[in-house]
Amino acid sequence: MRCTGKSKRYLRARKRRNRIVRIMVVFFILQCVAAAGIYYLKNNSKEEHLAAEYESSHYDKALYKGDLYSADLCVAAADVDMEGAPDKKTFYAGGLFNLDGKKVDFAYNIYEKMYPASLTKLMTALVVLDSGADLSETVVVSKNADAGAFAADEQTCGIQEGDQLTLESLLYGLLVYSGNDNAVAIAEHISGNEAGFAELMNEKAGEIMATGSHFVNSNGLHDENHYTTAYDMYLIFLGCMKHDKFTEIIQADSYTANIKKADGSDASIKWEPTNYYALGEADLPKSGKIVGGKTGTTLKAGNCLILLDESDSGKPFISIVMGAETKEILYRDMTALIEGIPDN
Repeated sequence: MRCTGKSKRYLRARKRRNRIVRIMVVFFILQCVAAAGIYYLKNNSKEEHLAAEYESSHYDKALYKGDLYSADLCVAAADVDMEGAPDKKTFYAGGLFNLDGKKVDFAYNIYEKMYPASLTKLMTALVVLDSGADLSETVVVSKNADAGAFAADEQTCGIQEGDQLTLESLLYGLLVYSGNDNAVAIAEHISGNEAGFAELMNEKAGEIMATGSHFVNSNGLHDENHYTTAYDMYLIFLGCMKHDKFTEIIQADSYTANIKKADGSDASIKWEPTNYYALGEADLPKSGKIVGGKTGTTLKAGNCLILLDESDSGKPFISIVMGAETKEILYRDMTALIEGIPDN
């Protein structure tokens, strides 16, 4: 069968149409790939953008000794290695946050769920300090906050039912000596009961973007529903640093609380820091300077420590180790982090 002129024109037209269809299909596929790439890039940097937006609206204030101003939070999308870092087999999570450089110099499992133990008391302090409560107010210790209400292995400051002391004194005992009794006394004074105070703690966690945390008590005694992350503890500690009173307290070598007893007599209790660096039970790092911080230990949480440090040139850092197997390992690993602080 021979093709006529008309059929030849038809075949050529059909070929042109097919070429046009193929070109349109390829163009459509390229558009889809480009759109997917844009979507990935936007979502991949979502965390950094949210952190920067939050920081600019909430932390445009002096955070440390009136000199530190942050435009962005320190953010890491994944683990960050550092030369001389501690052995990751000996602890569960850790981080080194460069506050001036606004970057994470070391990170390991910083977004993983952890039990905070007494690091919880940092959030307790933050709720009080952010509330603007009068620290000179007198607090009357309840039966729930009496030191005798706690187990023998649960740290207490020794306050008793009917004791009267200031909210400031309770804060010192909370942060310096890590008193579980002080935490309960503070919670009841602010909110009437522990449950109400825990609600304030969770609200505060939401405000500062500590979204991996949930609190059910003011002291950190173990509860399956009471947890945090190393990164959230950095955020909480950073929030505390807005307050001069906080940095004053964590630098204290000791504190003596004046107490009016239930029978009207006067008494005093002296509290000393729980961290081994301050007690001389751990060798200080060969470089860098420790300003102060908070310890925490329970069977489930392991041994935890968060510190405000300075480089040799005076630049501020926050270092944290959580879930160390022993106190000896905890301070060895913390020392490795501090000695890894860059001095530039």
